[in-house]
Amino acid sequence: MKAISLLSGGKDSFLSAMIAMEQGFEIITCITVIPEEDSPMFHVPNARHASKVAELLGLNTKFCSEDQFMGIIEDISSKNKDLALINGAIASNYQRNRLEILCTELSMLCYSPLWRVDQDTVMEEIINRNIGAIIVSVSAEGLGKDFLGKEINQDTLKDLKQIRKRYGINITGEGGEYESFVISYGSGKLNIKKSKINFSGSTGSIVIEELELVTKS
Repeated sequence: MKAISLLSGGKDSFLSAMIAMEQGFEIITCITVIPEEDSPMFHVPNARHASKVAELLGLNTKFCSEDQFMGIIEDISSKNKDLALINGAIASNYQRNRLEILCTELSMLCYSPLWRVDQDTVMEEIINRNIGAIIVSVSAEGLGKDFLGKEINQDTLKDLKQIRKRYGINITGEGGEYESFVISYGSGKLNIKKSKINFSGSTGSIVIEELELVTKS
């Protein structure tokens, strides 16, 4: 079955695309939405670099604004029968419902392989599959500036679980606590050549300014 993958550059959409490919979906393109400001629907930090993340899976990317999103999906669906929309929603009813409504209107399958999967299971899956992802934004109690740039590994997962115990955060970041960016998978690695950190109060982000795809030695 042919599919469109919503790929933000973050760990969850990346894992969802991987799972879909393993289950036989043919991803004909990824779509990355670039919101104009903070969005409850789409990933914001460094989304403009998502095409490099897609390359780690051998996929191509179309970029669009939030206003253009529905039109692009409609256009692709009009040219392809039996089409699926792959997404990385885990717990957000708002995201899931919007995508379900869109897919119903266009007679598409809304495929959310991580939907309602246990938070710990999602994180372990990302680590065990050797998806190299870093934290690129924080906006929750217990997540300070020191978390920016941290690789999501077992040590980081342990820290996130401790913060969850104290503050009740969602350790996948699904509640907006943090956002991630995939920098390596398989033989591919994204080298961050230039970046800057913006931090104010209890929120902040890494802005990637220059990025290149290299092959791991």
